[in-house]
Amino acid sequence: MDKQKLVEKTAETLRPFETSNLIDTIQHLSIKQVFSHPAVLILIIAFFFFGVVKRSKTVLLSLFSLICITVIMRYAMPAPGDDLSMASMVPFIGGGLLIACVIIYFSLIKSD
Repeated sequence: MDKQKLVEKTAETLRPFETSNLIDTIQHLSIKQVFSHPAVLILIIAFFFFGVVKRSKTVLLSLFSLICITVIMRYAMPAPGDDLSMASMVPFIGGGLLIACVIIYFSLIKSD
């Protein structure tokens, strides 16, 4: 009987981590809420210091692209309920091309 109670308690504890609950939570989060969470900030700082100490272009370029994509999504995506128009896609496309050019330049063209 103890085993059954343990299984039920574990299932109840892990219920918030079901796929449908995770997707629902992610859809209602804002970028400000995500980046104001201390765990996310500590993780970003840890990756930054690891990239600087190890001089890893891959880590630093990945961190650069993550932050840039987040900023682009924050400012280029329309408000909820608005339609996605070509005028609102221009900053998104331009920012994506800029990120791609920076990554290609530092990873392929510029050598150490």
